[in-house]
Amino acid sequence: MQQIQGLFGLLSDATWGWALIPFLVVLGVTFTLVSGFVQIRYFGRMWGVLFPGQSPRDGGVSSREALLVSIGGRVGGGNIAGVAVAITLGGPGAVFWMWVIALIGMATSLFECALAQLYKRAEPDGTYRGGPAQYILHGLGQNFGWLAVLYAICLIAAFGLGFSAFQGNTVAVAAQDSLGLDPILVGAGLAVLTALIVFGGIKRIARVSDVIIPVMAFGYIGLALIVIVLNLDAVPGVLWTIVANALGFEEAVGGGIGAAVAQGMRRGLFSNEAGLGSAPNVAAVAKVPHPVTQGIVQSLSVFIDTIIICSCTALVILLGDVYVPGAEGVDGVALTQQSLASHLGAWAQYFLTGAVLLFAFSSIIYNYYLGETALTVLSDTPPARLVLRLAIPLVVFLGAAAPGATSVFFFSDPLMGLLAIVNLLAVTMLFPVGMRLLRDYRQQLAAGVEEPVLDPASYGDLDIDPAAWPRETVTQAAQGAAGPGGKVVI
Repeated sequence: MQQIQGLFGLLSDATWGWALIPFLVVLGVTFTLVSGFVQIRYFGRMWGVLFPGQSPRDGGVSSREALLVSIGGRVGGGNIAGVAVAITLGGPGAVFWMWVIALIGMATSLFECALAQLYKRAEPDGTYRGGPAQYILHGLGQNFGWLAVLYAICLIAAFGLGFSAFQGNTVAVAAQDSLGLDPILVGAGLAVLTALIVFGGIKRIARVSDVIIPVMAFGYIGLALIVIVLNLDAVPGVLWTIVANALGFEEAVGGGIGAAVAQGMRRGLFSNEAGLGSAPNVAAVAKVPHPVTQGIVQSLSVFIDTIIICSCTALVILLGDVYVPGAEGVDGVALTQQSLASHLGAWAQYFLTGAVLLFAFSSIIYNYYLGETALTVLSDTPPARLVLRLAIPLVVFLGAAAPGATSVFFFSDPLMGLLAIVNLLAVTMLFPVGMRLLRDYRQQLAAGVEEPVLDPASYGDLDIDPAAWPRETVTQAAQGAAGPGGKVVI
């Protein structure tokens, strides 16, 4: 076992240690500059998906539902515990660098999710499936099939199994500590709920996420806003502390600006997942008129995850008196929990426990869908899907029932790092296709089209699925949305 752990330790050092973070940053900056700051240019368009009127007419998965599923996966322990760890190890300045990496990552997420949309495949039940494995196979060609298989194996192991068990353990520990519930009973209940959702497929996952994610996110943000309002006079000083620590004007912890940069970037990337190749699997399921439309929408999920929710956690901590810069003591989720309680009273700890439960459950169903999508590359058969659907609730139960279960998930982080590198290599090679989509989108907007549509005839040289982008659907959409004077206002 020690030899296996040592092997995965070397893999972790070779990915997260020195290769992955610089790769993510350099590519994010490159995508931002070459695209003309696409995440800034279309920032206003991102928010329209949150409002009514976005559901597809045929009962498919809407752009909004796909967004909320991906937010449910991105938002989790990294937003509550991860921010606290970043501040503890890197000082308040780490928050600034989390913001920076999120703004850069919005461009990376836009391109990887647009590619997932373009190369998605239609399913018999009317839904779609896609992601890095699909745009490797159909974008780079069958010669790269081995790369898609490697990606699929890492995705199933890291997200489908490892992180699902970890989330089950997180729920059980939180429920036991705050409510005194038996982890075995918690694990059994969570496993049953998980089974009910995953056996319903992506449509049921999307419907559940459409309900619990807004409750989860807005509830937590609302509580943080109460803390901010109660301490409004101290907010400017906290914001200055964040910037001063980030740029080296002040030093809060050993390591100074270097610690702030390292912790902020690492925790930010871990939290928002931009470039890791997980969110594109969910982005591909939405029914939208143009791939860039969903790319823009998924870019918003990075903004919500880090700029909004992570910032709420940071302000709750930094506006309180529990955190002492440079001092050893409480950290992680306990720091966030105690900081919230210091502002609002002991009852806030129970609220945070409920938030953790929802965060973890949304992550479990998100992780399952990632595993199912990866499985189609290895064995796209009903028996294989049945095995996975039975395995996920079992893994969740085992993770919840075993107090030391998290120690066996040492393989998840290294494999996540490896799949991220595979995804980034694929996105880099397919970046010209992504820019082609973006130019098409911009040209239609310049021509007065309110909502651009993809003309599959213009992409006949690419291996896209005619069933996923049927020509007649595009024609009907354009004809049915003609406004006064024939102007298309889809």
